[in-house]
Amino acid sequence: MTASKPPSRWLQRVFFAVVVRPIVLFLMGLNIRRRELLPNDGPAIVVANHNSHLDTVVLMTLFPGKLLRIVRPAAAADYFLKNPLLAWFSNHIMAILPVTRGGGGKGRPLEHVEAALKNGEIVILFPEGSRGNPEERQTFKKGIAYLAKDFPDVPIVPVFMHGLGKALPKGEALFVPFFCDVFVGEALRYGGEIDGFMEGLETTMSALAAEGEFPTWE
Repeated sequence: MTASKPPSRWLQRVFFAVVVRPIVLFLMGLNIRRRELLPNDGPAIVVANHNSHLDTVVLMTLFPGKLLRIVRPAAAADYFLKNPLLAWFSNHIMAILPVTRGGGGKGRPLEHVEAALKNGEIVILFPEGSRGNPEERQTFKKGIAYLAKDFPDVPIVPVFMHGLGKALPKGEALFVPFFCDVFVGEALRYGGEIDGFMEGLETTMSALAAEGEFPTWE
């Protein structure tokens, strides 16, 4: 799967305005803290926890329509090759940046992400990799740290989301309206050491998660 070009502006904006935003805002409900900390131009990276297929579209709705054309979510390339309709949607509506899981033995797994940053775009990344169990955080993979090292001037904005793991958890196809909380943190930058960056990112995400004081899922 090759990197897609950003979709036509009108098609993407219509889809999000007519389909996605009403679902997120009215069927689910959305509470966001510190929206103003989200990047308003690129290059920039938004990193978030990953529990649901809804994660990407919810994050994209946080941006104004005029910015959607430069917001590029990264996702595993092999997943979107399974079905032609999904591949078309991923390319033409979501403008997915394909990531080769495990490296694939060819090129660099994040080469399309790197190209998007060089092009001044806002990249959405899920450092956990695959979706986890509902509302259970997984350890972040170090790919984000190496990306930060290669792009030290690019802000990395941490976002913690709660509720989407119950609205549409991994392995389920039925959407259940469930309130979603989003916490945006201050932008981070690479400080010169891989492990130190990862420790700082994990600490920041834990602090954002603790803001909600949510009970453990049963």
